Amino acid sequence: MNQSFIALIERAIKEYWDQDALTDYKGATLQYKDVARKIEKLHIIFEESGVKKGDRIAICGRNSAQWGAAFLATLTYGAVAVPVLHEFKAENIHYIVNHSDARLLLVGDMVWPELDEKEMPSLEGIIMLNDYSLLVSRSEQLTYAREHLNEMFGKKFPKNFRIEHVHYDLDEPEQLAMINYTSGTTSLSKGVMIPYRALWSNTQFAYEVLTLKRNDRLVSMLPMAHMYGLAFEFIYEFCVGCHIYYLNRVPSPKIIFEAFEEIKPSIVISVPLIIEKIIKKKVLPRLQTPAMQILLRVPIINDKIKNIVREQVIQAFGGKFYEVIIGGAAFNQDVEHFLKMINFPYTVGYGMTECAPIICYEDWKRFVPGSCGKAAPRMEVKIDSPDPHHVVGEILCRGMNVMLGYYKNEEATREVLEPDGWLHTGDLGIIDEEGNVFIKGRSKNMLLGPSGQNIYPEEIEEKLNNLPYVTESIVIQKDDKLVALIYPDFEEAAAQGIVSEEDITRVMEENRTTLNTLIPGYCQVSRIKIFHEEFEKTPKRSIKRFLYQNAAD
Repeated sequence: MNQSFIALIERAIKEYWDQDALTDYKGATLQYKDVARKIEKLHIIFEESGVKKGDRIAICGRNSAQWGAAFLATLTYGAVAVPVLHEFKAENIHYIVNHSDARLLLVGDMVWPELDEKEMPSLEGIIMLNDYSLLVSRSEQLTYAREHLNEMFGKKFPKNFRIEHVHYDLDEPEQLAMINYTSGTTSLSKGVMIPYRALWSNTQFAYEVLTLKRNDRLVSMLPMAHMYGLAFEFIYEFCVGCHIYYLNRVPSPKIIFEAFEEIKPSIVISVPLIIEKIIKKKVLPRLQTPAMQILLRVPIINDKIKNIVREQVIQAFGGKFYEVIIGGAAFNQDVEHFLKMINFPYTVGYGMTECAPIICYEDWKRFVPGSCGKAAPRMEVKIDSPDPHHVVGEILCRGMNVMLGYYKNEEATREVLEPDGWLHTGDLGIIDEEGNVFIKGRSKNMLLGPSGQNIYPEEIEEKLNNLPYVTESIVIQKDDKLVALIYPDFEEAAAQGIVSEEDITRVMEENRTTLNTLIPGYCQVSRIKIFHEEFEKTPKRSIKRFLYQNAAD
């Protein structure tokens, strides 16, 4: 089997030449041949400005067709892509550009005003993503290349750019493809070195387990600068001839529903937070009325209602998808139970940037609720525990998807990557006899109770987040006592007449009392602290917990 990732890209461009490829929702569309043309133009800029194979090129902007073309241009040139999340603060972007040794930065128009080129002194140029205009040039070669780009393109392809002109040098499995900086919940960014074998293996995995085909449609909601969105909302879909629509705006439930209704995607890739918001705000309230509760107790009516609800939820996601794949963070068990009850076609996967990203997955028809599936093809999973079926231990994995290490950080690499290839995920879990993995929390998040009991704050938070007017929460330890940091649903509370600070505090105290009846004595929450802004998130929409460890004061 040919294991070249670049070969997949070249084949897709040639095979789907006249098809629609990338669309900015409510905006312009690029066909596969248009993407190929943009790739060639960027190759000319790279070559004429002296960029060599292996040089780093950073890309920072909102999801867009232009972003996708720039990423493919970088890899097919043989340069190393450094995707940077556009939501990062300017100092983070400056740090990543500098740390990665990027020569060029391709930047979106929403990001550029926030940046300071003086803070990125080693860059030779900054190029606008949408039209390749030069924002900053510190190289005469680069300036000349951009000024004469169309002329050079015309000379290279005097009789128009055609399908037979598409040819890219193939990659080697261990060759560095990209450096993807984590934005973890427990520490600052590290540059994950992802080889081509990992990109190929993740794409091949998608070929093996997903059902997409030529001309299928997809709504892209996750940031392309993060591996989950990049691998499964862009790379795989591009390779199989899909038409990808980018939501340029922040994906609120309203915008998502509107896009789903119009585009009718063939698959939905999401993170728990988005799905939970949709279910909690749009669906569950209708089922919690007294009349509906009575009907749900009558067996025959119960089944009919479940079918009606299932159909409503399916239509909310466009009505034409095979399954909803949820990944990136732990899934709320109440929401999961509801989806299972109505036989909704969903599955929960498990991955991390260090595996580009997939570790575990299972098709929705075989998926075991509460789990995150089984080890993906070409991956192994084990639990570091004396009894992996019953006693929680760290999840370790090994296989083709695993990174080369952290860029310029050998110490951090040694901490997580064993000489025999096993990667320490930092996640805790168990595995059943069939190989289904159940995540229990992050090892760095685990707290010790008064008598040495293991406390997993995520399990407490899940129960707390299901109580009235709680949007999200973090449980931390202060002086051997547990404190819950809560960001309330102020909008919902106001709709019920709960407006004043005193009223909000009273309701949250009632929630604390209720919560403590649901959990063991050793992990009781002693007090709450209310936050008026939502907690800072990673690209996977996980809370950056490390920022709040001392927030109980």
